[in-house]
Amino acid sequence: MFDVPFTKMHGLGNDFVVIDARDRPLALSADAVRALAARHTGVGCDQLIVMEPAANGRRADLFMRIYNADGGEVDACGNATRCVAKLLIGEGGREIVRIETGGGILVAEDSTGDTVSVDMGPPGLDWRDVPLAFETDTLHMNLSSGPLSDPAAASMGNPHCVFFVDDLDAIPMEALGPKLEHHDLFPERANIGVAQIIDDVKMRLRVWERGVGLTLACGTGACAATVSAHRRGLTGRRVGVQVDGGTLAIEWRADDHVTMTGPAAISFTGTLAAEMLA
Repeated sequence: MFDVPFTKMHGLGNDFVVIDARDRPLALSADAVRALAARHTGVGCDQLIVMEPAANGRRADLFMRIYNADGGEVDACGNATRCVAKLLIGEGGREIVRIETGGGILVAEDSTGDTVSVDMGPPGLDWRDVPLAFETDTLHMNLSSGPLSDPAAASMGNPHCVFFVDDLDAIPMEALGPKLEHHDLFPERANIGVAQIIDDVKMRLRVWERGVGLTLACGTGACAATVSAHRRGLTGRRVGVQVDGGTLAIEWRADDHVTMTGPAAISFTGTLAAEMLA
């Protein structure tokens, strides 16, 4: 094992340790990921991101491997996609990059200021896409916990369950999130979002991320909430989603693709000691 450079990044407070393994392969165990993600004894992050060579270099610039803080690997993370895109754009001076993920290839482009826009692709709205444990109407699901009920579900490369409430501040996310994440309805667990509609172009959102916990921002969660809100006639197709860390601009386009635009920032760089990776 060898020492490895890393970049600490965040998208509206959703933070990542990003490792470049394009030139030298890196195998990480779940224990190593948990150690690196630990807030007090590791670097600290919501997700660990490993940049690897793309399976098809002619279609994508790299493959982005995503580990949650609990050590589990997942297929999608919107904020991390913006961060990796920012690094790629900075490397080559390109305006458009293609990032391969477990959920497919995502196209990202440099936007105004320090923001990056990502085409997250079309949402998965069939119960099998999410996935759910059995056939269910994904627009109105028979699921409740405490003050939460009647959620919608969607996949943005990962499973999301979205509840709509009148007062977001009154919802005890830390108490309800873990129970709902592990509900039997979600065979792969789920990201639990709670949204408060402000008007037809604005909402507030908090997300309990599976394998992570309550985060300051969730890009795919903002996409799923926008899609679900528009399906219910609560908002238009373009929504400013206010998360605890700031605001994401989400658009569910007429071609069924969802675009997400928001900031991506570098916090610091460093080197991971070999014993931390073992």
